[in-house]
Amino acid sequence: MKMNKDLFCVIMAGGIDRRFWPLSRQNRPKQFIDLLDTGSTLLQMTYNRMAKVCPRENIFIVTGFIFKKLVQEQIPELKESQILVEPTRRNTAPCIAFANERIRAINPEASIIVTPADHLILDQEKFVKVINEGIKFINHKDALLSIGITPTRPETNYGYIQIEDTSIKEGITKVKNFTEKPDAELANFFVESGEFFWNAGIYMWKLKDITAAFEEYLTEIYELFAEDRAVFNTAEEENFISRIYSGCKNISIDYGIMEKAENVYVYCVNFGWSDLGTWSNLFENKDKDEQNNVINHQNILTYDTHNTFITTTDNKITAIQGLDDYVVAETYDSLLICKKSEEDKIREILNDIKFKKGEENI
Repeated sequence: MKMNKDLFCVIMAGGIDRRFWPLSRQNRPKQFIDLLDTGSTLLQMTYNRMAKVCPRENIFIVTGFIFKKLVQEQIPELKESQILVEPTRRNTAPCIAFANERIRAINPEASIIVTPADHLILDQEKFVKVINEGIKFINHKDALLSIGITPTRPETNYGYIQIEDTSIKEGITKVKNFTEKPDAELANFFVESGEFFWNAGIYMWKLKDITAAFEEYLTEIYELFAEDRAVFNTAEEENFISRIYSGCKNISIDYGIMEKAENVYVYCVNFGWSDLGTWSNLFENKDKDEQNNVINHQNILTYDTHNTFITTTDNKITAIQGLDDYVVAETYDSLLICKKSEEDKIREILNDIKFKKGEENI
């Protein structure tokens, strides 16, 4: 199939998510790990998925300096110019502004898909269909398009998008509101109302439309990047980015633009999406044994153990007795045993490890 040369993709791969400690570490966060035991990391899966809709030479990965080598190792076909290195983490709005200006230097008429590097999408064929239809929509309308996932449960770890046309079950409609992660009671109301969809964090827009939105709603960031547009895609770009990036506001694209702009739409759909943000999310998306346990190799033996996620290294013989609803995760230097229903305490655990044992252990 002939690819659209005006279509570009930005994969955001600079985040540090420690909720999968000890598998995920600050020097190798979850996007660089084969969490699903498929033989591919989440970043590799995302890159291959986006290559089905966008020319490979038009795919850019934005990441931190410490992860540049990992990106090169995991996607060796990328040219160095396709890896955009952030000197410091400033959330998704500056990340997208950086990519916008690099793409502008190549093709000012570009349309752009923006996606996180660490999400799961099960129905690849439907995903491709949605992206192609979304690109057609934004190319004929001056719109900022997000993707909303039909909720299957009252999830408190996701943001939500409220729609104007509540009769729609699947397709594109105007956005009424964006809502941050709700508590359990509010999440239950969202799901029952039929007005709310999970925010997948995937966006489509024309370069000119997202630039206009930055100019209106994130003026300070817009002016920093517009200060010298001639440097982008040249040898001077790195020094320029190093100089201006620390001055960028630390702000997400949702809070900075999508919650404020008038021309925001959402494609409501369900293609088997998960942000794989928690052990529970991962547990749901893995094969289970007869006791509803997830185990990563045959040398793990379980006795009177149910609903538990167990992963150990090197096919180590491991015997687990009497657990229900737990995570047991072992690496070469660390072991986590935690109730799955209380995994939010992992943040507290990591703070203690950082204080007592040193930051290098997280």
